[in-house]
Amino acid sequence: MAEDLKAVARRTLEEIIPNGDAAGLRAVMHPQVVNHGPPAGAPPGLDGMIQAMRWVQGGFSERRFEIHQVIAEGDTVVVHCTFHGRHTGQFMGLAPTNQPVAFRQVHIVRFQDGKAVEHWAVRDDLGLGRQLGVFPGPPGRAGPGGA
Repeated sequence: MAEDLKAVARRTLEEIIPNGDAAGLRAVMHPQVVNHGPPAGAPPGLDGMIQAMRWVQGGFSERRFEIHQVIAEGDTVVVHCTFHGRHTGQFMGLAPTNQPVAFRQVHIVRFQDGKAVEHWAVRDDLGLGRQLGVFPGPPGRAGPGGA
């Protein structure tokens, strides 16, 4: 079962989200999925997850997740990954910069009956903001993905 859940998590990050596949997201997530720490303004449940996916899709082209590690225990899967993309559209109020970005994330997903029912994410939002010019970077360090 753990291997099946790991495969669902991988497919979600490697195929469903980068392709903006709302039907695919509906197939792997419970309609009342709880997203702990959703983006500001996102509705609860699956609708909020789809909206967040659309925000990423609208803001970044060349989207892909580089998966570093997937761990499963019982009904919970943890994925350590790096999101890669190019900021070519409006994102969270930021005009497109055409900058390539790469920032690390950890996703924790609890499943029930094969569908995601809870999601937690830890993202390097500061690193993303630095790459997009929102925050100054540390002295002597430049370029995407520096975490």
